[in-house]
Amino acid sequence: MTEQGSQTIEIKKSNIETVVALSRQVPEFIDPHGAEEYHRRLTGVRHLILVAFVENKPVGFKVGYEREDYFYSWMGGVLAGFRQMGIAKALADEQEAWAKKSGYTTITFKTRNSHKGMLIFALKNGFDIIGFEPSAHTPLHRILLRKQL
Repeated sequence: MTEQGSQTIEIKKSNIETVVALSRQVPEFIDPHGAEEYHRRLTGVRHLILVAFVENKPVGFKVGYEREDYFYSWMGGVLAGFRQMGIAKALADEQEAWAKKSGYTTITFKTRNSHKGMLIFALKNGFDIIGFEPSAHTPLHRILLRKQL
């Protein structure tokens, strides 16, 4: 549990249905993945599904899974009304602690050029840019980041 002002942030392991419902409420996600895509990516691989709760209300999530020899932080978001409370940082810290305890030495993720807040968050939290995937539209360029654990 993390205290943020008068709010308590609780991070718990959760399930696909909860994160799909949350992802549909994150304004940056256009046509978010459904449960089928989560099942496709997570079935048969070591994975972690985390949800942040404030006053027992789910307000953010982070989902990752094993890829080759690293942990891939695939999806995550915080509801607009609960940003700037440290929820993304609490989720990331919990995911990193779990990944390190589970034997991973790095965490990798991709984000789009249009998600400036995510880029800034990643750089402030020790991630390095390690790759770039161009797109026909500049906002859709993908930026690959990695952090040593």
